[in-house]
Order: sequence, then structure tokens, then C-alpha cells
Amino acid sequence: MSEYLLIGPVLLEAFELPSRVFWGGRQRLAVHRLPGGRRVIDAMGRDDADIVWEGVFSGADAVFRARAIDLMRAGGRVWPLSWGSFFYSVVVGRFEANYARDNWIPYRIACTVLRDEAEGLAEGGLSLAAGVLADIGALGGAEFAALEGVVDVAGLAALVAAPGALRSGTAAQGAAVSGLRGQQASLDQAIAQRGGRLRAADTTTAAGRLAARDDAAALAALAEARGPLGRASAGAEGMAG
Repeated sequence: MSEYLLIGPVLLEAFELPSRVFWGGRQRLAVHRLPGGRRVIDAMGRDDADIVWEGVFSGADAVFRARAIDLMRAGGRVWPLSWGSFFYSVVVGRFEANYARDNWIPYRIACTVLRDEAEGLAEGGLSLAAGVLADIGALGGAEFAALEGVVDVAGLAALVAAPGALRSGTAAQGAAVSGLRGQQASLDQAIAQRGGRLRAADTTTAAGRLAARDDAAALAALAEARGPLGRASAGAEGMAG
């Protein structure tokens, strides 16, 4: 399992992390049964199953973090979900907590998939090259202001725009892939650090709650940036295939 899982602004660590995450789904099929036992099968498209896992909220802020997830469920908004090399846009369809005590709250969660972001380029009919450039450009938007000092968006744009950067087997392509991987590592480190600050926030004071709110907003923006940055990295690496 990945060392972390991020859903919206909530970074799951330690006991909160699941030992496994259930994902996948099925292909919707229309099966036409013909005389003699023959069949004609029409594939109607992907039908993603809910992404499901369970864990335990622990520590002094266990109730606060469990309530944050439950509020995400109640709000019905679309949130980014990422772990390892997986990137999804999801709605929290079900969240069930089993309160044992303030610092130990087992939970189960099911997220309904809106979109598999890693597959977004292919489904959108964009070429890999155009998709990489579009994703890097998106990172420069105002909604990703929290990336300043974390990801060198201008530097990445220069790398992928260099001659041969999106052509298989070139030195420029190798440099672009290396740069994108490095920036992903920087983003993951920033996510972990911001998540640690949020976990350590003193929410018993007005100043602490304000700081926690700012950290949560920044963490959400960093989490959203992981989608386009991950797609751009996967796209650049795909040029080698």
C-alpha cells in the first residue's frame, strides 16, 4: 500500500491508511442470445465500482478528522482521490464510523468514481503531446496558487516545450520525464508536510482553527494539482512507448 492516501483536503496516514484499497469495476455488456446457443455481445462502456477501504482514525484529532470526512459525504461535492499512481475524481458515497473513544474511531468509506483522471487523456481523444502541454498549462492557473515555491511550473513548461521533449528516445524527452518525476516528488513532500501541520493544529483556539482552515485549503489545492501533474508525467513517459 502507498505511504499515504489523500482524499480532498484530508491526508490519511498511520492507522488511517488501509492495508488494501478495492477498485476496478465492470464492462457494461448487452448480451444477445441467438438460436443454437450463439451470442452477440455489445460492449456498452466502463462501469467503475466504488473505491472502498477501511481504517482507524486515531490520536487527539481523530474526531475532527472523522467529522471532516463525514462533512465531505454530506456535502456531495466532487473531490480528488489519490494514492500511489492512482488519480480519481470522486464523490464520497458512504462513510461509516464506529466510535470507540475520542482517539480511536474505526471507519469504512466508499467513493463513487466520477472520472479516472489517469485515463482522462485517452478518453478525451487528445494526443499525448497535446495533453501533456495542456496539463502543464493548467498548473499555472490561479486555482493552483498554492504550488508557488513547490512546483516550478515555468521550468516544467520549458522542459516539455523543448525540441524533441515529446518524441520517443530523445535526450530532451529523458530530461522532461526526469523533471516531471522530480516535481511529483516535491509535490508529494509538500502534501505530507502540509498534512502534518494540519494534524498538529491546535483547533481549540480561534487562531488555531484559522490556521487549520488555511492549511486545509492549501492541501486541497495541492491534492488537485497531483492530477494534472501525474497525467503530464505519465504522458511524457508514454512517449517512450
